[in-house]
Amino acid sequence: MLPVMPPRSADPLAATDRLLVDGSNLLHALTRDGVGAPPAALIGRLRGVVPASVGIELVFDGPPEPGMYGARVASGLIVRYGDRRSADQVLVHLVDEARAAGGTRRSVDNVLVVTDDAELRRHLLSRGARVAGTNWLIGRLERGRLAAPATGNPRAPAIANVSADKDAEAERRGWQAGRGATTKRGNPRRRRRS
Repeated sequence: MLPVMPPRSADPLAATDRLLVDGSNLLHALTRDGVGAPPAALIGRLRGVVPASVGIELVFDGPPEPGMYGARVASGLIVRYGDRRSADQVLVHLVDEARAAGGTRRSVDNVLVVTDDAELRRHLLSRGARVAGTNWLIGRLERGRLAAPATGNPRAPAIANVSADKDAEAERRGWQAGRGATTKRGNPRRRRRS
């Protein structure tokens, strides 16, 4: 009898402990959308939309900026540069390291790699890593906040119909002169006619 595997969640981060991001690929995808951002701008945004329990490694092509080779720049976020290797080669190497550390193909089940490079995706999938496209991550970045349950009242706040409330209040009071801030009463020193 075959073991029953639990169904995978629609959210790729559901069973992820380590997120590897092809930074050059992500920056290119953001530029296509007209947003464009320098590599440093991704750091805070990524840490803001990925739960703190997930370690993030952002991998870029080319030589590192001074003092940035394999640097931990935020809590749980490491920036790596390929230097003489491509970011794709670095990502494959990181997945191979994770697999070697665990000893089995299943040891990389908790690793998620974000890239749009079709050839890289094939290499990573053959090594047992899970892969997501940059559109998925850009969607999370556009949401701008963690998708976590709120503390306190589990129901969303009711949206008040302000115009209906104002109309109902005006009907209860009746007509008043002015803009609603004051009521005209005339000259207080002048005597009323009878």
